Amino acid sequence: MVFSAFSVWSFVLIVAVLLFSLLLASTLKRFIPALEKSLIPSSVLGGIILLIISTITYFAAGEYLFNMSIFSPMESEEAYTGMEVLELITYHCLGLGFIAMGMRSSKKKFTKRRAGEVFDSGVITVSTYLLQAFFGIAITMIAISAFHVSGLIDASGILLAFGFGQGTGQALNYGVIYEDYGLEGGGNFGLTIAALGFLVACIVGVIYMNVMRKKGKITIVKEEKKSELADYEDENEIPVVASMDKFTVQFAIVLIVYAVSYLIMAGLSALLPSLENVLFGFNFLIGTLLTVPVKALLNKLQQKKIIKQQIVNNFMMNRIGGFAFDLMIVSGVAAIQLPLLKDHWAVLLILAVVGAVITFVYVYLTSKTLFPGYVNEQFLAMFGMLTGTASTGIILLREIDGSYRSPASENLVYQSLPAIVFGFPLMFLATYACLGRTECLITFAVIFLFFIVLNVILYRRQIFRKWLKKAPCTDADGQAEGAETTCDQSGDDKN
Repeated sequence: MVFSAFSVWSFVLIVAVLLFSLLLASTLKRFIPALEKSLIPSSVLGGIILLIISTITYFAAGEYLFNMSIFSPMESEEAYTGMEVLELITYHCLGLGFIAMGMRSSKKKFTKRRAGEVFDSGVITVSTYLLQAFFGIAITMIAISAFHVSGLIDASGILLAFGFGQGTGQALNYGVIYEDYGLEGGGNFGLTIAALGFLVACIVGVIYMNVMRKKGKITIVKEEKKSELADYEDENEIPVVASMDKFTVQFAIVLIVYAVSYLIMAGLSALLPSLENVLFGFNFLIGTLLTVPVKALLNKLQQKKIIKQQIVNNFMMNRIGGFAFDLMIVSGVAAIQLPLLKDHWAVLLILAVVGAVITFVYVYLTSKTLFPGYVNEQFLAMFGMLTGTASTGIILLREIDGSYRSPASENLVYQSLPAIVFGFPLMFLATYACLGRTECLITFAVIFLFFIVLNVILYRRQIFRKWLKKAPCTDADGQAEGAETTCDQSGDDKN
């Protein structure tokens, strides 16, 4: 091996450029007030900067930025291009980030009422996915049937749910899968929807906050909340610096879990070769599910005194997850190849506008009905997540609830478990829908029925009001507040 060869340094150079764009974006936000007020995440801004440079390079030199020789030394037919490396980074960072988040431990004990709010938040998340998928399919089917748009498949619109609802990684995963069934530039199609989703979250979120502020219904927090280091080191944890650095231990756990998830996917693919692409599209989900037995095993070993100290550190797992998601977003946006989408721009813009409207209306109505005590906080957190990512939701929430006094931030974090349970069938439906028009129509109908069922569950208190007996309200410690006090259907106190 020659260490001076481009092939040795190309990957390092790509990652360095991605991280430099993050630093540049963060610096620009500090010095340009308009960017700071826009609330656009640095990772999205950094990706957009690289996307603009890459597109200019394409029209000027005939090649995308990351496909130039310094980033893509094609010394063999099996070598990856720079743009393919960006897709690999996006794909793997999705899995690593979810595993890091899944490995965190929680000592939080919820009251019955709070558990119900978290459950409802998870149901709202999946219901919004279904709504986005339903309208997305309708739009692409109309585009193909009525306007004869080429290069699409009927199921293309489902990518609205993945791009808006789940972000860059999943949009890329399913976009690539759909390429095998006729969606031209499927990966770029999904990544573009995800990028448009981030812009929707920031633009609509800022407009909403300004309107509510003028009405006197919210107050914009002037100072950001200082970082809390409460989880930096818990009791009885392994030391920060020992024979092995504490961060090394955390990253080793994440990477080992991810490696095991690969072995599981490879084993299942050997048994079910026709589902290979689908199974490897679930890398993040299989990795997240693996964290449950891993955490149980570590806790058992600690109870048996085989392991004398707590190994997993929440603070460092948050940092690993944050780094993975930042790198995932910036690389995902930078990987978009705009010239490949020239025939799909009208459809993409319609998907983005319709997705923004239906997400806004549905999330606002559910927040107003089910979370009357903190409507604006719940709306901004959920809307930001369901058009961008969870971090986008936190960014919007922080502007009006800098100390996270409302339960909205907890709802955003803990809703993932019920969302995974109810959202799991959607992933199988998405792979079934791309098989043909009949399968897509069946999926369309199933999505509609599933949406109705979930909303019956969501509004169960309102629908079955006559059959539900009102129980005494309980305070945070679970003690009854008084014989004369009952809870209304939203969970607020009602005398």
